[in-house]
Amino acid sequence: MTAAVTLPRRAFAVWWKDLGRWVIPSSLLLREALPPGWKRLHIAEIVRPLDGRVLVEPEKEYKMAGVKWYGEGVFHRETVRGDAQSAKFLTPLVPGALIYNRLFAWKASFAIVPTELADCFVSSEFPQFKPDTNLILPDYLYLFCVRDSTIRAVNAASTGSAAISRNRFKEEEFLNFEISLPPLAEQKQIVARWREAKKQIAAAQARIEIAEVKILQEFLTALGIPTRAAKTLPKVFALNWKNLGRWSISFLARSINSEADLKQSKYEVKNLADVALVTYGIQKCPGNRPGNFARPYLRVANVQKGKLDLREVKTIEVTDKEFEALRLRRGDLLVCEGNSADLVGRPAIWNDEIPDCVHQNHLLRVRVNPNVAIPEFVLEYMHTPAARNHFRARAKFTTNLASINSNDLRELQIPLPPLPVQREIVARVASGRIGIAREREAAERMKNEITADIEAMILGTKNAK
Repeated sequence: MTAAVTLPRRAFAVWWKDLGRWVIPSSLLLREALPPGWKRLHIAEIVRPLDGRVLVEPEKEYKMAGVKWYGEGVFHRETVRGDAQSAKFLTPLVPGALIYNRLFAWKASFAIVPTELADCFVSSEFPQFKPDTNLILPDYLYLFCVRDSTIRAVNAASTGSAAISRNRFKEEEFLNFEISLPPLAEQKQIVARWREAKKQIAAAQARIEIAEVKILQEFLTALGIPTRAAKTLPKVFALNWKNLGRWSISFLARSINSEADLKQSKYEVKNLADVALVTYGIQKCPGNRPGNFARPYLRVANVQKGKLDLREVKTIEVTDKEFEALRLRRGDLLVCEGNSADLVGRPAIWNDEIPDCVHQNHLLRVRVNPNVAIPEFVLEYMHTPAARNHFRARAKFTTNLASINSNDLRELQIPLPPLPVQREIVARVASGRIGIAREREAAERMKNEITADIEAMILGTKNAK
């Protein structure tokens, strides 16, 4: 007796609470028929789940790996003894296997395991799958997994006890995904197109980095400060007691290898407090300030390296009485008081992009005295190694977060040329940054184009040749 076959229904009902997980694969929406030679298969038909778990030995050291977000690859995270492991079993990495992070698959945390990490291990939160190379190339499977439409489906299929943070993308969901599979020859063409585009994007990024270094070197040279090539941090070093500004191995090593020496500047060195007023912003969060005077409100997330990200600006209640003291003015610098050790003190400049704007207290406002300094000059100086070392040296640490206060910022030392010289330096920097901006736009355009091309090739709507 054969089992009855149930045909899929054209109409059905679904509970509203389950609607978030109802996803129609874009490949089915966009195409009714596949190109000649293509197949539509479930992932389970083209990969083999890997286990190979090993029992953790207490006295053995294990190199633990992780998977970066946004398809950025596998990395060696840390080395841990077995008796410090919370898991009883670990799984060795298998080169050529597809791996993903069950907790952050919705962040495109997929990768192909590289050969050089074959001696690493992962926990059960990182399932691995061996592709059948007679049907699919590992890199092609990776491209399918990290494309936008797949990640949207992953997000919808992830389940857990808490929204987003504890959602898991389970293996059975992944294996049930459908993939439109071209012949191997066409897969190779698609992968080759992707690899070539990656090389072009990397080359553009290298040109941007070289241009950034050139601007920094020219800025320091204009101040009479010699630059030296960065060196590998030494394992052993000595330092005169008088130069011991802070006991920190990483900070002292950086200081010894610092790319700049303020003592050699041909201009007078002053504290930032001598040329600018440093103040905090609003201490209370928007929810604790009810009223009828909503103003645009900048947060730490709005301040990026040297620029502002104003795609999402919240509002906060600020009365007319207190507004004048808090409002931002053209040329104000905004400096993040907290971040990682390398990013604490991240600055940007305000140029009246939004009328009547204020800022939170986690951003320090630096209002430069226009009679002695130009805001753009001070901003550029905050990117130099000397300024970055100052912020790292003064930072206080809470877990992985570093923070500085207003006094730390006021005591930042800065070489100060006459105003005409500052204007000349700023003009040269601005000219160089125009070229960098063009290069960034070209790289971003190239990245978007290849993303769209790969999506079209995987759907079969564009020829890979």
